[in-house]
Amino acid sequence: MNWNKLTTDDQLDLIKEESNRSPVLIFKHSTSCSISHMALSRMERNWNDHLGVKPYYLDLLAYKPISNKIETVFGVEHESPQVLLIRNGECIYDASHMAISFAGLQQAV
Repeated sequence: MNWNKLTTDDQLDLIKEESNRSPVLIFKHSTSCSISHMALSRMERNWNDHLGVKPYYLDLLAYKPISNKIETVFGVEHESPQVLLIRNGECIYDASHMAISFAGLQQAV
């Protein structure tokens, strides 16, 4: 799985634009949380590039202000870990903690 690192607020505008062409995934990951590590591992083990989703990875400990901006831009309350699926500039699916799964993401696409 080839993650695109989300490190600046400006990338949120790019993500909204990209999502007009194909869906975009944002994975909000806490590097100090075992549940987050498990959810990340499950997503990576099951990932399939043929789904046509561009994945972004946000390190919450290093870039917490970006997570706050995501909450404002996409209207989804912050949780950790959390995935958001963006299509046409809007969040069409989100899941957190143990609800994060590739199968759930597939159904939403």
